[in-house]
Amino acid sequence: MNKLGFDFPTEIRKTFLYELEENWYLPLLAERKGLPLQSVKRSNFGEYDMAVNYLTSVLEEAAAVNKVAIYNIDHMAQIRFSGKDAATLLNRSLGANIIDMKVGSCKYTLLLNEQGGVQDDMILMRVSQEEFIAVINAGHDITATIEENGVSKVLVADIDRIMSLKQEGEEVTAEDISDQLVKVDVQGPYSYKLIKEVFGDHVLRNRSNPDKNMNFFSFNEIDKDGHKYYFSRTGYTNRWGWEIYIPVQYAAEDFKKIVTKALDLGGLLVGLGGRDENRISAGAFGLPLMGQEYDPHHNPINAPLFDAAIDMGKDEFLGKRALSKAMEMGVSKRMNIIISEGIVSGRGVYRDGKRIGSVSSSINSPNLSLEQRQAIGSKRKNVNDPNGTAAIGLVWLYDNQFEVDAEGKDITEHDGAPIRIPVEFFREDQERKPSGSPVLGYLTQEGISPATAPKPLKNIENL
Repeated sequence: MNKLGFDFPTEIRKTFLYELEENWYLPLLAERKGLPLQSVKRSNFGEYDMAVNYLTSVLEEAAAVNKVAIYNIDHMAQIRFSGKDAATLLNRSLGANIIDMKVGSCKYTLLLNEQGGVQDDMILMRVSQEEFIAVINAGHDITATIEENGVSKVLVADIDRIMSLKQEGEEVTAEDISDQLVKVDVQGPYSYKLIKEVFGDHVLRNRSNPDKNMNFFSFNEIDKDGHKYYFSRTGYTNRWGWEIYIPVQYAAEDFKKIVTKALDLGGLLVGLGGRDENRISAGAFGLPLMGQEYDPHHNPINAPLFDAAIDMGKDEFLGKRALSKAMEMGVSKRMNIIISEGIVSGRGVYRDGKRIGSVSSSINSPNLSLEQRQAIGSKRKNVNDPNGTAAIGLVWLYDNQFEVDAEGKDITEHDGAPIRIPVEFFREDQERKPSGSPVLGYLTQEGISPATAPKPLKNIENL
């Protein structure tokens, strides 16, 4: 089979919007906010040079989603699969039921390996009976052998993993179309207003019934002079919002309109730091991230989105046998949100002196209430200050720490108050023995902010 993934880049890549961020947005933000002009804080993410935050702080940017937040997500790739057997191939390759997808629908799913580990998570859009677009994570478009810390490492792009499962005689073609589209996400309660004013309300309507708003996990395909836009509604931050795939011919102009309108509405362009907080802080469980909560060495069983991403009723798909075997043996692990007095990335989680799991993500949050912070029992001034902050995160636990009711559901409240399970977070040595002083925190399923993504758009269409 011919390799379709890209070679490993000889230098870090830049998104299409990189120059606009540096030479247009920064001066505009500095002028609007009265801030000194300085360099963007950047980090390598998926071999792309991505902004962690701009002139505004990570905390300011994380709070922007409560009005409207704009994300440059152009480091993510789009892969087009087409042909009469495209649905069959994707159904064999991915965990979700692809065959039953309707044209115009989106589906969240996982690409596993034979051992049941997660190679990538993605959104799949069904464009027609014979055409799909897979939206994959940054860096998962590379097929190469590299050396990392003196060890040889093989990278296989998602497109090559999937096409390697194509059977003789099947008619499927695949191509990376990322250079044709620029992905910009618009999230928050003012997202409807912003998109309507920039693009018109027709892009937000139900494709089958234009008198109604579009459904959750659907998308619209909009033509402009022979170039196609895609507006999907999949809840990138678990809040109201859209993911916009802009034809590269119009990307610079549209990006300026989107960001300018966001600033007018009190929003911001948000970097990786604020985006990370936003994915964790909405809903009772947050959203898992590839490379953090998901990795190729562990299965995703009991992750919050497992049932949405994996259809165990399918006859076969890559990794199903391993998942079935694990389930037969019994899987007790759970993913849970934590609230802590400080960032605890990579630490062990301890309850009553016993190790119960490990932290996969942790970041300071501006969206915690004072009451939630005070419940930690911290002596830190910044945690207890009315305008202070604490950290949120996600942990993998060996076992569910919440009691369950007669139906097997977690008991998360008592007399109307959220149940909070005190825990400690320790640094650990190579033998996983705790060291130093602990950071205090607790497990909870109360959530930090409401998960509004699936709620009716009538709640925001007239804001």
